[in-house]
Amino acid sequence: MIKGLIFDYGGTLDSRGVHWSEVLWQGYSLAGVPIDKETFRNAYVEGERALARERIILPQDNFHTLLLKKVTLEISYLPQRPDEATHKRWADEVAAYCDNAARECINEARPVLEQLHERYPMMLVSNFYGNIDEVLRSYGIRHLFKGIIESAVVGVRKPNPTLFKLGIDALELEPNEVVVVGDSLRKDIEPAEQLGCHVLWLKGKGWTTQEDEQTHPNTIFRVTQVMDWLDRF
Repeated sequence: MIKGLIFDYGGTLDSRGVHWSEVLWQGYSLAGVPIDKETFRNAYVEGERALARERIILPQDNFHTLLLKKVTLEISYLPQRPDEATHKRWADEVAAYCDNAARECINEARPVLEQLHERYPMMLVSNFYGNIDEVLRSYGIRHLFKGIIESAVVGVRKPNPTLFKLGIDALELEPNEVVVVGDSLRKDIEPAEQLGCHVLWLKGKGWTTQEDEQTHPNTIFRVTQVMDWLDRF
């Protein structure tokens, strides 16, 4: 019998399972940034490494502020750097597009999250930058979660199953009483299954072709499908 839920955040609640590099790439394309996708992906990776090394994202940053910092950083890694005005314009346009895209996904998921909140305690377990609490508050969904286990705060990153174990313990439940919903087969689904949790893989466009070709029997394509699956466990 299911007694609690754990949700991933980035890529799950805010992009319908689509890897965030794909959302950003769409933003870059619409902003007219003159780069190919491989160049963008290299800048994306370098940006993520810099964010992991330095405390650039602050706890009080909402998602739009996070995106501005992130995209500004990524653009700085492009081989041909633009002038200052163009750099700012690109960052503003990409951040605005991505923030709107995330808000649309969260607004789509909100009614289901509210229904689930009425029936189950829920935790959020995420690899994030240390500001997920503020992100959830700014989007109006923080109250739906009993608590947050965030990699930048606890010092452990998925796919280490310890992150999910902390979430299970916070729910005060056994693993087989918990359903984990996430967009990454390697980082969410496999470690949760190792612990004995039930899982739902929210599948969208991944980082690699190999990821796109992988399958799992418990696959969904929208957060709105979670409710339909719960009675099957």
